[in-house]
Amino acid sequence: MCVFPKHYDFNRNEPPHHAFEGSVESGWDFTRFNPEFFRHLEKRIGDLRELGIEADVILFHPYDRWGYSTMDAATDERYLRYIVARLSSYRNVWWSLANEYDLMKKTISDWDRFFRIVQECDPYQHLRSIHNCRSFYDYGKPWVTHCSIQSNDVDRVSEWIRLYRKPVVVDECRYEGNIPHRWGSITAEEMVHRFWEGFVRGGYVGHGETYMHPEDILWWSKGGVLYGESPSRIRFLRDIIEEAPEGGLWPVESSRDPMLSDESQTYFLVYFGMSQSIQNTISLPENARYRLEVIDTWNMTITPVKGEFSGLTTVSLPGRPHIAVRAKRCS
Repeated sequence: MCVFPKHYDFNRNEPPHHAFEGSVESGWDFTRFNPEFFRHLEKRIGDLRELGIEADVILFHPYDRWGYSTMDAATDERYLRYIVARLSSYRNVWWSLANEYDLMKKTISDWDRFFRIVQECDPYQHLRSIHNCRSFYDYGKPWVTHCSIQSNDVDRVSEWIRLYRKPVVVDECRYEGNIPHRWGSITAEEMVHRFWEGFVRGGYVGHGETYMHPEDILWWSKGGVLYGESPSRIRFLRDIIEEAPEGGLWPVESSRDPMLSDESQTYFLVYFGMSQSIQNTISLPENARYRLEVIDTWNMTITPVKGEFSGLTTVSLPGRPHIAVRAKRCS
């Protein structure tokens, strides 16, 4: 969620509040913050907290007609110190230094300085990252806590984890919708596939929706009602994640297909993606026996496989894409 208003397609309206005193007509006094704006922002973040939702607060972005993206260095620093002081007490805040930082007229040195200001001013050390358009910021820098990536190549999550040794969030893999932009017109099936592909490679994927609306009320820009078919399937994935063993799941590097397992190898989850094979082979430990389930990630069904298995195992599949297999060690 952006702090500053965004000027873009489907989002041309004037916001009810601005961060600084002044007006569109008379200009802004960048030395005086508008308390009403920040009270409103705090209320919205508090509402999200009560719903159990993290607020990834975007501090800068390039889509601007009000002058916020071109403030001078002193104003940038004053703004960062002020907003961190106001919002850091909210436990559900993350800091995103920018949306599409590489489209802004700021240098890498500027972004390094902004990160250090936020890190210095936040007594609770909330998560910190920055979102790209074309080129990545160096997520290996010490003040970055996780990768915040825009890319449709979710099959590269494994590579990014190895490169940066930090959690990878693909927070923009395009959007389910039907607007006349390629980034906002993928199918629900493709969105769900990208969630599964990213997850079984050890990452996290973000959802967004961009269906045309007679009043230009796109969820992507203004929230409201979700009309797409992916949210229920993402919820299904979340249920599967929450049923996994405590302590987390880790990519199995030796697997031919993307696979996760817990450290004790009591649980495996493999995803076959766009393959529509009628059977496939998975490799399980030789010294234990497992029960298998075939998961249809689109139809949201879980079908047990008869028998117990170990070692190299061939599993019969329904011959459709978007199929996963889960293995649980027999007690």
